[in-house]
Amino acid sequence: MEFIVYSRRGCHLCEVLLGELEPLIRGRARITVRDVDDRPEWRVAYGERVPVVHCDGEDICQYNLDRQAVLNRIAAG
Repeated sequence: MEFIVYSRRGCHLCEVLLGELEPLIRGRARITVRDVDDRPEWRVAYGERVPVVHCDGEDICQYNLDRQAVLNRIAAG
């Protein structure tokens, strides 16, 4: 299972979210971080609403980590 985090360099909220997400899913899923400024389509889709956690084709939380949504996604696996 993979969680994609749409992020931006220098984003404090992004750093906080990643710091909370990593230990929550360690050993159960992997994280891929995508900088929204690396691709125009990511910039259009996510713009200023980073960080966004995406899994299985769906955005499951933005700005702040929704721990329960992440755990539910892992359980549904």
